[in-house]
Amino acid sequence: MKDLQDGPLINRVANSGIEVINLEDYYPQADLVDFDLQPYLFKGLILKEKDFRTALKEIDWSTYNNQIVLVYNSTDAIIPVWAYMLVASYLTDVAATIFQGTQSDFLQYHYANIVADLDLTSYQEKRVVIKGCSNKPVPTIAYASLTSRLKEYAQSIMYGEPCSTVPIFKRPRVLPVKK
Repeated sequence: MKDLQDGPLINRVANSGIEVINLEDYYPQADLVDFDLQPYLFKGLILKEKDFRTALKEIDWSTYNNQIVLVYNSTDAIIPVWAYMLVASYLTDVAATIFQGTQSDFLQYHYANIVADLDLTSYQEKRVVIKGCSNKPVPTIAYASLTSRLKEYAQSIMYGEPCSTVPIFKRPRVLPVKK
C-alpha cells in the first residue's frame, strides 16, 4: 500500500478526459401528479356526461398549480375522447403540463423529446459515460436513444460511473496511411 505521505492523491477519473452525461439531470422539475378518471365512472364501467361535468365543477383545480398532470384511466372501461378534453379545459390555466397517460408514458415521451433535442456535437471524438444508478425513474429507452444518437459523435460510450463502467461502443481507430 502506498504511503499517503509520498505525495498528493491524484484523481485519475477527473483527469481522464471522460465526459459524463447524467440523464437524471433532465428529469422534469415540476411535480408529476395523477388524475385518474376511475373515480368518476358509474359502477366502474360508464362515464355519465352530466355527472362527470358536475363532479369536475366541484374540484379545486388550484391544487394542480404548476404541476405536470397525468390524466388517465386505471380501469379497462372505454373513456370517450371528450372526457380527456374536458379535464384539459379545466387544467389549462393552472397546470404546467397536461399529459394523457401514466407516469411511465410521460417519462418516455419527455425523454424522447429531450434526447432528440440534445446538441451532442461537443462529444465529438470524446470518451463518454452515460451515468447509471439514478435516483429518479429514468426510462430505459432514454439510455438506448441517447446511445444511438451519441454513437455518431463519441469515440467511446460507456455505461455506469466513471470509476466503474461497462463498455457499450468503441469507434475503431483509423491508422494514418503510410506513404
